[in-house]
Amino acid sequence: MTVPNITLNDGKTIPQLGFGVFQIDPSSTKDATLTALEVGYRHIDTAEMYGNEKEVGEAIAESGIPREEIFVTSKLNNGFHDPALALENGKKSADLLGGYTDLFLIHWPLATVSDFVPTWKTFEELYAAGTSRSIGVSNFEAHHLRKLVAETTITPAVNQIEVHPYLAQESLRAVNRELGIATEAWSPIAQGLVLDDSTIVRIAESVGKSPAQVVLRWHIQRGDIVFPKSVTRARVEENFAIFDFELSDEDMTDITTLDKGHRTGPDPDTFAYIPE
Repeated sequence: MTVPNITLNDGKTIPQLGFGVFQIDPSSTKDATLTALEVGYRHIDTAEMYGNEKEVGEAIAESGIPREEIFVTSKLNNGFHDPALALENGKKSADLLGGYTDLFLIHWPLATVSDFVPTWKTFEELYAAGTSRSIGVSNFEAHHLRKLVAETTITPAVNQIEVHPYLAQESLRAVNRELGIATEAWSPIAQGLVLDDSTIVRIAESVGKSPAQVVLRWHIQRGDIVFPKSVTRARVEENFAIFDFELSDEDMTDITTLDKGHRTGPDPDTFAYIPE
């Protein structure tokens, strides 16, 4: 099964379907990542705050797959927004993940406690040095993005935001498109919350797929990048098997109109968590 690539605004390409390791314990991360790579995933999404970059790097090294064939994303720890710390930890992530990151993100804007613009200018240094082959942001709202674009040189390649049928994010996705920024969707099935929805169950029955496959296919057909996570091989395989069917326009609309503005994660405008 061939995973489509999305071309980013810097000319790099990213597989549209990836494997996420959020909330996977470090002790299980290497095996889970190896399983995903065996199934066929070539895009892994981690973060400094997940505490499992090292294990992702070990899995990549042990997989036998050339590093350049695997797209790896990581994200800056919220405690390292200071430019000197951002530079140091951007290099650290690169070292743990095979010598570079394919995509390095500011994990949260933290706009109530710091200025993300100097942090982004450090990201531009990481990009210029090849330490991070693409750079982007995560959890940035439209006003954060516009400030960044107005005050810096490089437009983020990606904005990774919470997106699922109960939080369709149509307006923010439109701003991303306007600015040439690709949308990545985290919490793509709302931590399982949407899987019992009667509309999604009905569509799943009509196409002969699972509710999770239907929701992931909805993301793919909208053009977003998605990276579900699981430690169960059968579920990892199921999540990968979403390229042999299509949803109708009516199905797509029915799922999008389930939007009710429900977040499973924090509000980016107020979230200010900094690890000890």
